[in-house]
Amino acid sequence: MKVDHIGIAVFSIENSRKFYETFGLKVEHIEEVKEQKVKVALLKIGESRIELLEPTSKDGAVGKFLEKRGEGLHHIAFEVENIDKTIDDLKFSSYEMIDKVARRGAGGNKIAFVHPKSTSGVLLELCQKEINDDKKIKS
Repeated sequence: MKVDHIGIAVFSIENSRKFYETFGLKVEHIEEVKEQKVKVALLKIGESRIELLEPTSKDGAVGKFLEKRGEGLHHIAFEVENIDKTIDDLKFSSYEMIDKVARRGAGGNKIAFVHPKSTSGVLLELCQKEINDDKKIKS
């Protein structure tokens, strides 16, 4: 459907957000995703977002990424309409999935990652927006 966000691993959201704010971007949402051992800040840019990822633990995926590679591009997220069908379609087509089933991500959205071996070295996130009781998409 579209690029939902671009994930950037950072040591500090507070320090990193200043750069993006020089372009007039504003942090619209910050939350901790305990299951992933990460704090995220979302900055809207056009129809997409920049997602700053700060680890809350060195043993989480983002903490390990930063230790190995340093700050930088972590992943690109594509919004999909039906994440379960997309996962099944990718598995059927022999693409390697990190997540065989969707899990909870920031904003309560359903997410799953495609292994970089299948995407020319890019970690790709699939993201399905969750609908709240008012039938509006959570942001």
